[in-house]
Order: sequence, then C-alpha cells, then structure tokens
Amino acid sequence: MPLFEAEDIKVEMDDKGYLVDGQEWSPALAQALAEADGLGGLTADHWKIIDFLRKFHGAQGAAPMIRVLCRETGFSLQRIYDLFPDGPARGACRIAGLPRPDSCV
Repeated sequence: MPLFEAEDIKVEMDDKGYLVDGQEWSPALAQALAEADGLGGLTADHWKIIDFLRKFHGAQGAAPMIRVLCRETGFSLQRIYDLFPDGPARGACRIAGLPRPDSCV
C-alpha cells in the first residue's frame, strides 16, 4: 500500500489515494492532503463540506448523493468543484477521510 507522508504524518493509502484506515483521519491530515492536491489552506467553505461529509458518513455509513451534499451545505455543484477541483468524490471525500464512494457523490 502507498504511504502518504507529510511532516509528522504517515498514513497508508489505497491505490486510489484514499485512507486505508479511516480512524487515522485528522484535521491535520486533511490539511496535508489538501496541500498535496494543490488546494493550499482549507477555508471555512472547505470545512463546511468536509464536516458534513464526515457527519453524514458517520450516521449513514456512506457518502451522500450529490444533490444532498448541495442541499445541506447550500453550495451549488459548481461551487463544490471550485473548492475541490477533483470533484466531490476524488477531492472532498478523499480529504474528509471517507472511503472511496461507489455511486454516491
């Protein structure tokens, strides 16, 4: 398994770049992943999406459908792509420490 390393962070990632063990997620890891993806610092808007994804996944065991993400965060799909250019699944879910979504988001 590939290893993601940044400063004092070392976590195993799967071959698609998602955390192998979701328990290893932390806000510091999210920031490091965002920086590695070229996003720079995470803003309040980024965190609104990340926090919603983590809360929804914790309650439902899956990522939300995109229309739920848009409705609950108040962001348009375009705004989500502005914040996470790799998209909701590859960008937002990955940085939020969620497993790779199958059909949602």
